[in-house]
Amino acid sequence: MAVRSEFERNFAERGEVGASVCVTVDGETVVDLWGGVADPADGRPWARDTIGVVWSCTKGAVALCAHMLAARGDLDLDAPVAQYWPEFAKGGKDAVTVRMALNHQAGVAALPEVVGEFALCDWDAVCSALAEMDPLWEPGTRHGYHALVFGHLIGEIVRRVDGRSIGTFFAEEVAGPLGLDFHIGLPESEEHRIAPNISAEPPPPGAPMPSFYMAAFTDPSSVAYKVVMHSGGVLAPGAINCREYWSAEAPAFNGVTNARGLAGMYAPLANGGGPLVPEEAVPAMSAVASAMARDATMFVPTRWSNGFMKGVDNHRGAPGENDSVILSEEAFGHLGAGGSLGFADPRARVSFGYTMNKQGSGVGLEDRGQALVDAVYSTLGYRRAPSGGMWFV
Repeated sequence: MAVRSEFERNFAERGEVGASVCVTVDGETVVDLWGGVADPADGRPWARDTIGVVWSCTKGAVALCAHMLAARGDLDLDAPVAQYWPEFAKGGKDAVTVRMALNHQAGVAALPEVVGEFALCDWDAVCSALAEMDPLWEPGTRHGYHALVFGHLIGEIVRRVDGRSIGTFFAEEVAGPLGLDFHIGLPESEEHRIAPNISAEPPPPGAPMPSFYMAAFTDPSSVAYKVVMHSGGVLAPGAINCREYWSAEAPAFNGVTNARGLAGMYAPLANGGGPLVPEEAVPAMSAVASAMARDATMFVPTRWSNGFMKGVDNHRGAPGENDSVILSEEAFGHLGAGGSLGFADPRARVSFGYTMNKQGSGVGLEDRGQALVDAVYSTLGYRRAPSGGMWFV
């Protein structure tokens, strides 16, 4: 009831337009809600099978594929990327390991040059650019969010090891066996179910701006600037709402699903790993592997667990920063631009998914999604210290 109440408040008080939320406990679905309007242009309601682009939530799916190969003994996370992808050794990247790549430490966080529209949809061209480029920092010395190229980086490793594209691997090894409505490369026949992204409203004049966006628009030397300006325009308002991006495999950002798909993907990982990975593989997916007080791309604290995002409480940061994701310390998953979220919590045996069409303006979890997460943890008897921090038992 608490999650339903907050879901309804999102529409009544927090500007929600259309959304879905799903929660499983012990592998059983205990919350499965959807509502609002999928497309304000024609008034189409958000239905049970409505889907939408979940942006960087897709990175969690990509990381999962790499861990599945590692669990099978086909991929060594501590081996150099160049062992599987020899061309990647160029530019002094010969010592970059798969683990560094998973944890955003590889130093190839953005394409080195300005590219044309839909350039990120050209798999071979993007992978070639990543292989050829010099790293933006000494690999392994820091991490910086590989916002739009993480999917190509890890996906090409998966392809070199397995032979299948990341979209095909995910469809055949994860989405298909689990019965998930989750696509990396959406068939044209399913486009009628998409809820188009609605761009975030611009902040009022004079309002503080997150450091990432400030750098992206004012500092050409910054990684943030390269992420935005070397993106082929995918981050422009409404650009994602087209066949070119829906159908491509650009798995840092273009996965298409709903809350049920996200929660369903993480449910096995919250309950021992099977059938995706053995139980002994889950701790390596949950434990913090890299943490920095200043992410080289985002300019705020971030934490990673071998490809997955960990919770972080940055509420005491600079004015205008909206970059927190308040989970439990055991939880791992991934946020999507604008506020979508999927995660597993092995201790609580909980998986969670939230998707929406109205984008938020921050770079963390918006108040709509955080309210739903908070309702889940409080219902389970978790607490937070009055001074903030993660949820704990």
